[in-house]
Amino acid sequence: MTALHAKQTGSKQSYIFTSESVSEGHPDKVCDQISDAILDAYLAQDPQSRVACECLATLDRVILSGEIKSSRSIEVEPIVREVIRKIGYTDPNRCFDYNCKIQNYLHEQSAELNKNTGAGDQGLMFGYACNQTKSLMPIPIEVAHQLLINLAKARKSGSIPYLLPDAKSQVSFRFEGRKPKAVESLVISTNHQDLSDDDYADLKAAIIEKVVHPTMTEMGDEQSFDSPNLRILINPMGSWSKGGPGADTGLTGRKIIVDTYGGWAQHGGGAFSGKDPTKVDRSAAYMARHIAKSIVGSGLADECLIQFSFVIGQKQPESVMIETFGSGKLPDIRIEEIIGQEFDLTVLGIIEYLGLAQPIYLPTASYGHFGLNMKDASWEKIKKL
Repeated sequence: MTALHAKQTGSKQSYIFTSESVSEGHPDKVCDQISDAILDAYLAQDPQSRVACECLATLDRVILSGEIKSSRSIEVEPIVREVIRKIGYTDPNRCFDYNCKIQNYLHEQSAELNKNTGAGDQGLMFGYACNQTKSLMPIPIEVAHQLLINLAKARKSGSIPYLLPDAKSQVSFRFEGRKPKAVESLVISTNHQDLSDDDYADLKAAIIEKVVHPTMTEMGDEQSFDSPNLRILINPMGSWSKGGPGADTGLTGRKIIVDTYGGWAQHGGGAFSGKDPTKVDRSAAYMARHIAKSIVGSGLADECLIQFSFVIGQKQPESVMIETFGSGKLPDIRIEEIIGQEFDLTVLGIIEYLGLAQPIYLPTASYGHFGLNMKDASWEKIKKL
């Protein structure tokens, strides 16, 4: 979810921009992780596997569907159960846990697609980078992710008792022009065990003390910003004891804005999880992020947006667009020329350059495919231009 409210204050445009994140226990993210774990299992056995794996998680049940082409077969059910267990769904009294029913409707991919060495489908993909944070991500989504990463650490370590895996965050920053100036509000909504009023009050206080304040200190080390009017909201609707797929059905690919730039940059519409790298929805979006980050990291611009478009079966992108929002040290057309000289943008070239035919995808399926959480990924590295 994003919000953009603008008003003119003197010569500067001042507005509030909001991004959200969801935890690894959110029903949609449970599905993303299951889909990517199955993808990884196939790629570990056969790097040429073609996988398009979709998942639905609901009351005591996981349903798998999609298309697979691989020289190897795998046992799917143990993979699904281990993902659910590691997330933290282990209580059989919560209407969803790792012993849930699994229905597997995965089937073989079309023979025509098996022969394709170009783009697996038509589509458009965006990549973005800016100097708002050290990871070159927009700061609202970076803070939203980090809040939930720290919340999950507190849950798993037991430093905050009673927490359950499902959670959401929302972060609003005031901007002037395209620069962040102040944090206006932070929201964390988290599922928890049934609690007395006193324990519930203690839980909210512990989240502020052990999650919110440390996160803001961490992010403050990256960039100094003012926050005189900061509002911190923990479970603003009150207690939340029923959550996860037992209370709210999840689907693969339903959190594409959380997965990318929190709405600050455009999105081409294609989801990532469960798709092997011949699907340019995923691989070209990763390449676009890598190139945008290399442009900003090389000092060619303060921010950079890249759009690719592909046509099914074609090896090269149909179009490449660069936008530096007036921050480029060179004309955008010259940066486009540099990209053409420095990068192989064929589908197979992207896969080889970024090393995408490997079992690397499960970590991408929660807390964002880009930025601080994925700092060691190939597409997060900077190529000096």
